[in-house]
Amino acid sequence: MNRFDYVKPASIAEAIAAASQPGAAYLASGTNLLDLMKGNVVRPARLVDISRLPELNRIEQLANGDVRIGALVRNADLAHHADVARDFPAVAEALLSGASAQLRNAATVGGNLLQRTRCAYFYEPASACNKRKPGTGCDALDGENSQHAVLGWSEACIATNPSDFCVPLAAFDAVVEIEGKAGKREVALEALHLLPGTTPERETVLEPGEMIVAVRLPAAARSFAKHARYLKVRERNSYAFAVVSVAAGLVIENGAIKQARLALGGVAAKPWRPREAEALLAGQPADASAFQRAADAALAGAKPSGDNAYKIPLAHNLIVRALQAAHQGTPARMPALPASPFSSVPGVLHDA
Repeated sequence: MNRFDYVKPASIAEAIAAASQPGAAYLASGTNLLDLMKGNVVRPARLVDISRLPELNRIEQLANGDVRIGALVRNADLAHHADVARDFPAVAEALLSGASAQLRNAATVGGNLLQRTRCAYFYEPASACNKRKPGTGCDALDGENSQHAVLGWSEACIATNPSDFCVPLAAFDAVVEIEGKAGKREVALEALHLLPGTTPERETVLEPGEMIVAVRLPAAARSFAKHARYLKVRERNSYAFAVVSVAAGLVIENGAIKQARLALGGVAAKPWRPREAEALLAGQPADASAFQRAADAALAGAKPSGDNAYKIPLAHNLIVRALQAAHQGTPARMPALPASPFSSVPGVLHDA
């Protein structure tokens, strides 16, 4: 049993001071952290319980039209928030496709952003894993790696980011608010997570003691609300992490694409934003040919990291499918199986 201190701060400032000590970790709902502790994957010397800080538990409409979501807002509460579901439907669809209802009721926004990879070798302390113990190697390179990265990977690590929620956040230019000993700062969600390179143990840009306090959805993302979808292929139609996922959003005028947003999940150590594919779509007719070219561009740099070559055509087809679904329009009601490409779409679609 790993002995650790338990601290329950009364404010964000107290939490940051406590978490700035070596070996400290923030604890919210613990849906990922406690599993890692039980498996002896991580051994924090101090848990800083932030679960009762009221200033982190709010969804606010800001004066500039942005929506600010506190780090302790529950995934289920955010997904079912009427304004969020209406204005940012791909975000709601992604949240409702993640985990089980019980976990969504407990898991928090901040925790979702920082959840660790589900690579089996990371979870097995007897395996070599540079992410868990730098310099030991990567057993996934020559092991069971059919679920691993095809973009942005290195010889040091081929793990993927497991988050559904982060994928539409990256697509629609969400911003992460951070506080630490040096004060407050903001980073684009797209820049929060790091590719492995030679330092896969460093997964985000957060410095020791820094805390995610909120995520902001920009007002401009509302322009995609009528044509936004999140699709996810998984080994089971529910309660499973994405093999590949795609968030897609379009602004359409007179049958042509004025703006496009695209992000992929399950293919890299971070949500993958293929801006070159977005640029190709702008000004093009919203048709299958344009969607195919965008998928080609999005995956131009993809290469297998083992037994996962199938992921590349799978991601290509899912990009096309997601863009087609976005073009058809956001469903008036959430599908019975959110994000599943096999689920029938209820209600009336928005007009293109």
